[in-house]
Amino acid sequence: MSYLGWLRTLVGKDLILSPSVGAVIHDADGRLLLQEKSSGEPWSLPAGGIELGESPQEAIAREVMEETGYAIRIHAILGVLGGRDFRYTYPSGDRVEYVATLFQCRIIGGSGIPPDAETKSIRYFTRQDMPELALPYPIDDLFRAF
Repeated sequence: MSYLGWLRTLVGKDLILSPSVGAVIHDADGRLLLQEKSSGEPWSLPAGGIELGESPQEAIAREVMEETGYAIRIHAILGVLGGRDFRYTYPSGDRVEYVATLFQCRIIGGSGIPPDAETKSIRYFTRQDMPELALPYPIDDLFRAF
């Protein structure tokens, strides 16, 4: 069971604080890679929670592989975001407030085929055709890295 799964057994759907990571990945044309979740939630960066005993760097590599099928190399930390604006309620009713470290990453391998059912699709977007995101990441920060 994951750390968050275990924590949910104790607190139910109540609001919890969650350390998390997000990957900012651009293609050669400067488009941003986003994930469409199978659950019908809004589009998102490849992202997720940090597990107990896992470094943020290990977490972002794991999350990107799980959600996109790509292996990455981290190039920089773009920022750390959080607070009320980063509260999110899942379709299940679980409430979370993220403290998210954004990493600028480059793809170094992998298939681009997500190995689990969490991801419906992945796609690159220009700044002009960005869909609404699950969390209010500052658009300038998402495209500043390219």
